[in-house]
Formats: sequence, structure tokens, C-alpha cells
Amino acid sequence: MNLQLLTPEIQQFINDHLKDNPTKLLLKHKEVFGVPFTEIIEQIQAKTRCEKKLPTWFNAENIYYPNKLNIEQTSSEKTANYKAKLLSGNSLIDLTGGFGVDCYAFSKQFQQVTHCEISPKLSEIVTHNYNSLQVENIQTVNQDGIAYLQNSSKTYDCIYIDPSRRNDVKGKVFLLEDCLPDVVSHQELLFAHADTILIKTSPLLDITNGLRALQHVKEVHVVAVQNEVKELLWLLDKNTNTENVSIKTVNLTNKEDEFFNFQLSAEKEFTVVYNHPKKYLYEPNAAIMKAGGFSSIAKTFQLEKLAQHSHLYTSNQLISFPGRRFEVQKILPYTKKIIKKELNLPKANITTRNFPESVSNIRKKLTIADGGEDFLFLTTVFTGKKAVIHCVKA
Repeated sequence: MNLQLLTPEIQQFINDHLKDNPTKLLLKHKEVFGVPFTEIIEQIQAKTRCEKKLPTWFNAENIYYPNKLNIEQTSSEKTANYKAKLLSGNSLIDLTGGFGVDCYAFSKQFQQVTHCEISPKLSEIVTHNYNSLQVENIQTVNQDGIAYLQNSSKTYDCIYIDPSRRNDVKGKVFLLEDCLPDVVSHQELLFAHADTILIKTSPLLDITNGLRALQHVKEVHVVAVQNEVKELLWLLDKNTNTENVSIKTVNLTNKEDEFFNFQLSAEKEFTVVYNHPKKYLYEPNAAIMKAGGFSSIAKTFQLEKLAQHSHLYTSNQLISFPGRRFEVQKILPYTKKIIKKELNLPKANITTRNFPESVSNIRKKLTIADGGEDFLFLTTVFTGKKAVIHCVKA
């Protein structure tokens, strides 16, 4: 850490230039108050990214920021606070502490929290920031979390771990075994030190593969923010078998958070009724789509579905629903001539569900620009025919 970055003059300079163009600033300055400007610009860029993601850090004084990549990879305060509410007790250890956002949230639920971070620089930064935030119940340890456990006889109420992918292998599917630390091979060690384990993974991880790899899974939480899935949380309980896993979804929004829970075993047993679009159309939020609760949501809300793989639902009465709600205006076959004649829309929001063409190709074919208050859902209904459903928001 360069402590000169924490002097009142440098801190004021950082705050005064948060909205400025970084490239222009770099061209203008080589150093400020004797500090290389490359270090100052790193603080400016990292702090700027925290304004909405980490408002507690952004609004606190004398916070030292790591590089912007660390900020990009850390949990947001919204998701950290959500996961902290899942747990409570006397002691928790975070084996992959990072910038310390999750530990900060856990410190409000536990008497004592241990933050393990293998990077000496990042561990030092986190220690300083906890002091600035006046947090007194977090112990920081500059050590690999797994190694720390292997050399300790201490037990905890909960272990938290956020394994990262070993490399940026392209593709949407990866395995827990592809991550560091490898939680799969270390499950015996983890359960020797705690009965409860919370694992955070990327939303790219396939839930079915995760359930195969992990023991004693009690709950899987699918967490979205503003309808974008941010993380999967795997709650493991040593006294639980994995025969009836609870899937809990949440979409954290600026207005009202959306929750939907279902049992994985029941999802496979529900019978769904298929029908043509009625007066209202429903699209589940991204967390539910990732979780795969397609039959459970139809059963819970007494809705009919357009087709097995279309994941759009319908009813004649408007209901509250964890996702988007639309009022159907017209239902048309997918032919260019009919769509042009019946709709004649210069612009619309287009979504495809179980449809063979991409949105970009459809826009070119129909010469419809993006935006406006009209919504077009292009899908395949249960009869196998392709349909265009013209809607407005309900």
C-alpha cells in the first residue's frame, strides 16, 4: 500500500475527479503531490465502479481500493447482504476473502468472522479498510484458506468459500472441479471444521452438475440483480441428504424484490396444461429461468403454458407474478406479409422463446427497430406452429 494515497490532498483530488475522463487525466498529469499519477488513476477508476456496487465503501472516508479487476470480481453489497441473511451464529470463516465485501456483511450476523486472503497486498488493503469502516469483529489472515484450515483444529459455525475458475475456458458449462480451491475434493476437510458450508459460484455453473458433485446440499439459491443472474449459492448442511433440495430464487430490484421457491423433486412431478395465448402473457424473471422451475411456477400460479420448451405462461385474469407481465394485443402466424399488414410497427422490443431465428435476423426481415412500448414475443406454441404475440406491458 502506498499510504501517500490516503493523505487529505490526494483523497480530495480523487473525489474531485471521479467523473472526469481517465485518458484525459493521464495525458494531463504525470504525478500529483509527488505520487505517480498511474496509482492515483487506479484509485479513481476503482472508486468510480463502487458508487452503485459498493455504496458503503464509496461513501466512507480513507478507503484504499485495489485494482478495478478486484472490484469487478467482488460481490455487490446487494448480493452480499442477501447471502448474509441466510446465516447467523458465533463464528464464520471466509476461505477466499478477496476485497472483503461478503465478510463485512457476515460480520453483522456473526460474533467473529475470519477473512483469509492469499494476496499480501489485498489482505493489507482489506485490513486497512475494515479499520476505516470501524469493523472490530473481523480477523484478517494473509494465508491460503484451505492451508489455514489444514493446519488448524478450530471449528466454525459456517465456512464460506467463493472458488474462482482456473482459467477463462470458453463455453457456458464448467465444473466445480475446474475451480480453485477445488471444493469437491476438499469436502471432507470442510465438513471437519463446520457443519454448514456456503459456496458461491458463477451463474454459468450447471445446477445439475453442481448437485452431482456436492454432498449434503440443502438449498440452492439463484440470485439475480435487476433481472441479471449474478451468482449461485450452495448451502450445504452436514445433517442433510440431497434427496429433496430446495431451490430458492430471488431477483433483487430497485423497487420490489421478487422471490420464488420450489422443491427440485416436485418440479419433475407436476403436470402442466398447455394452451394458446389468452388475455395475459407472463415471462419468468432470469433467476427462475436459470433455476428451471418451469412446471412449479405454472402450478403455483395456476397458469397455462404455451409449449413445453417456450417457458411463457398465460391466463385470462391478471395476477402478481415474479417476472414481466403483458397484455396480449394480437396473435399472428410468423409470416412477413401478415406481420407487416397487421402490425406495421416501426419499432418494438423483440424476445424469442423456443424459436429458430435470432432477434437480429428478425429485425432485418421485418425492418423493426429496437425500443418503444410494443413487445413482440416470437415463439413456438404447443401445436408446433410458430407465432408472433404482440403485447404491451400490463
